[in-house]
Amino acid sequence: MDELKPVRVVLAEDGVLLREGLAGLLGRFGFEVVAAVGDGEALQAAVAEVGPDLVITDIRMPPSFTDEGLRAAVRLRRAHPGLAVVALSQFVQEGYATELIESGGHVGYLLKDRVVDVEDFVNSLRRVVAGETVIDPEVVKRLLARRNDPVSLLSTREREVLALVAEGQSNAAIARRLSLSEASIGKHVGNILAKFALPPDDDTNRRVLAALTYLRGDPP
Repeated sequence: MDELKPVRVVLAEDGVLLREGLAGLLGRFGFEVVAAVGDGEALQAAVAEVGPDLVITDIRMPPSFTDEGLRAAVRLRRAHPGLAVVALSQFVQEGYATELIESGGHVGYLLKDRVVDVEDFVNSLRRVVAGETVIDPEVVKRLLARRNDPVSLLSTREREVLALVAEGQSNAAIARRLSLSEASIGKHVGNILAKFALPPDDDTNRRVLAALTYLRGDPP
């Protein structure tokens, strides 16, 4: 990209003061904030309207203040693979963070509390626009730790089943608790044991090992 041409930015941040402050900061360093919005839907609409070079988005935004911004970023990357996207957050949201990072270059994931130098921050933005992937080292550390956790391999339903197994519940009791058939619970338990790579042995012992894996977060 021509260095004389301002980088056109869509900024998504629900906090008005932080949004205005960041817009002013970017303006001082030669960025052009062409839209500043406060939620994920408005972010997607703004990108469709103005076609920016860079999106900077907070992760927690209305209505639930969980991961709306990050989910919007992932959708934007699917629709516009060449769009530069930087997610700013106070925490690491593992699921969508991994999908965003693995979507290719032009991606950044920075933790707000670890941005201690304005020029370094601006340089990170320019690197993302240039095609690099810039990830805070703490994010990398958290994601690698998560990948080493066997529980992360389980589906949401399998985690629910495993939590009840850890409570000592039988398949019949779990089926009643989750309003599923006992056969379905048996299948979920089988999937859990397979994903944990527990060796074929007495089923009762394997259930205990699976429960310990869940409670300790250790590899089996």
